[in-house]
Amino acid sequence: MNIDPISMRNEKIGKKVCDTLNSRGFSAFYCATKEEALSKALTLIPEGKSVSWGGCKSAEEIGLIDAVKAGNYIVLDRATATTQEERQQIMKQALTCDVFLTGTNAITETGELVNIDGIGNRVAAMTYGPDSVIVIAGMNKLVSNVMDAANRARTTAAPINAQRFDIKTPCKIDGACHDCNSPDSICSYIVRTRRCKPEGRIKVILVGENLGF
Repeated sequence: MNIDPISMRNEKIGKKVCDTLNSRGFSAFYCATKEEALSKALTLIPEGKSVSWGGCKSAEEIGLIDAVKAGNYIVLDRATATTQEERQQIMKQALTCDVFLTGTNAITETGELVNIDGIGNRVAAMTYGPDSVIVIAGMNKLVSNVMDAANRARTTAAPINAQRFDIKTPCKIDGACHDCNSPDSICSYIVRTRRCKPEGRIKVILVGENLGF
């Protein structure tokens, strides 16, 4: 009998965390693979609805962004903008879209989300605006508590994310968080989501694989 202890552990703790998230008003689902996660996510997005997203590597990795672009949806994609003004307009429209897709920097075993953001568009949409928010998260985002979650967001996720941008921050130079006050900082907002209101608005799909950063 071929036993995969990592998959077994992920399923056990993943389902437990989903139960805890549900007790806090989220609608949480555990999916063992990226393929299962994609299938589940698409059931949560009615055809014809407007869909947008923030920077969401995890949604990209399961194929959700490509599926939405190819599907019967009204897509609000800031990457299609040809000017900075058009880009800003699309980002504002995303705050009132029907379905907003995002990842999360960390999920605690006690059922809370912690996210860090540079200009605040992603955490703003998670908190209020879109009718529905779908969070895609890999097991690498799971931590014990809120302190560990904030630490992960600042010292792991942010320095990696900084490498994607043309910015001047200490973490872009050496890959380590310096708790900087740089004008280019991508850590302007740190948001802890401890409950979901209204209940069920935020859907969390916890995937039994590592996704994003």
